[in-house]
Amino acid sequence: MYEEHARRILDLLGKDVKMGILTPAELPQAVANLEAEIAESRRHPVSEEVHRDVLAHHGDDWDDHDHEPVEYVSFATRAYPLLEMMRAAKKEGHDVMWGI
Repeated sequence: MYEEHARRILDLLGKDVKMGILTPAELPQAVANLEAEIAESRRHPVSEEVHRDVLAHHGDDWDDHDHEPVEYVSFATRAYPLLEMMRAAKKEGHDVMWGI
């Protein structure tokens, strides 16, 4: 996962994006927090921020400047693999580590 995408998740979990660990004791709350954020993100349409990103890749005349079409990747889609890893680690009593 790119740092820019991981930042939102790890900020939610109170963790540093560069290096960190979720211990088995932290995982139940971390899983609950991420599940809640995913559910909340599904309740809202594509944000203004995404709209600005789309405009940044297209000119005023909507010429695509030979870019591929913009495909929005939702927060839920980006977060799901980490959520599954966290669930598995919680079940087995393992840490989740990154940047170590």
